[in-house]
Amino acid sequence: MVVWVMIQVSRGQYAATGTFLLCSIQYRRTDSLINSKEDTAMIRSMTAFSRKETTGDWGELTLELRTVNHRYLDVSIRMPEELRSLEPGLRELIGTKLARGKVECNIRFNKAEQTQNAFTVNKELAGHLAKASREVDALLYNPSPINSLDVLRWPGVLQYQQQDMTPVHQALETTLVTALDDLIANREREGEKLQQLIEQRSDAIRAEVENIRAVLPEIMQKWTDKLKQRLDELKAGVDEARLAQETAMMAQKMDVEEELDRILTHLDEIKGVLAMDEPVGRRLDFLMQELHREANTLGSKSVDKASTKTSVELKVLIEQAREQVQNIE
Repeated sequence: MVVWVMIQVSRGQYAATGTFLLCSIQYRRTDSLINSKEDTAMIRSMTAFSRKETTGDWGELTLELRTVNHRYLDVSIRMPEELRSLEPGLRELIGTKLARGKVECNIRFNKAEQTQNAFTVNKELAGHLAKASREVDALLYNPSPINSLDVLRWPGVLQYQQQDMTPVHQALETTLVTALDDLIANREREGEKLQQLIEQRSDAIRAEVENIRAVLPEIMQKWTDKLKQRLDELKAGVDEARLAQETAMMAQKMDVEEELDRILTHLDEIKGVLAMDEPVGRRLDFLMQELHREANTLGSKSVDKASTKTSVELKVLIEQAREQVQNIE
């Protein structure tokens, strides 16, 4: 790409005339420079754990996140009542970071010792209680003296100092973001291993398909020879035209090229899905169902031990891959 640039001369023989020079600059646009921080595709597991703690003058916060596989995003939060007003915001924050999985969030808050011991006595209320006690004592024959601890237990006599929860709220949100980042990192590490397992199973399935495709002509020839042998044993005359017709009909019933082609197509699609930068668990689960259906069809058309064995092996490999897919976000 060429860009024309006009430059005013400030020095030299053309400076006095205010001359402008027209020059061209050629450069190549490279995506690596424009978007060098582009996110790469990453498969995430739905199983992970994270625990974060933070302390301050206000006390101590402990936050734990546990996630397991689930069809949708299911968030459960356990937290002290004094922090309950933050629950909607915390749920929204979790929803922006995670797409699927059952999430258990446990929050514990321990107030600072000086905050817990900060209280005052409502002397006015305590005086009213004492006066009421004396009035009641005058009506009784043998009254018992009132205990000061009983007065302190009366609701409202002890007034605890209200703690400013603003720094606690800010610390909780910051701690949740840190815990979610750590949780996602754990999910990605496990997801990378799951992706490798799925790719290994996909390669094994592809190898099985190529092997059975290579021996299909041999299987058909064996079946034709076997049919001729049975006719010879029955000492029946062989009508070559009828034999060719029967062979063609049987070959049509035994034809599994379409199934093999679809299996390879699904494997190519799985490879593409694994490269997507988005949650792909449901897509992969659907593809596993399609692969299993093709393997079943292959088994139902089998007339030879080799093709039957391939069908069984394909089902085993597909089920192994499907078990890993169940845990992908």
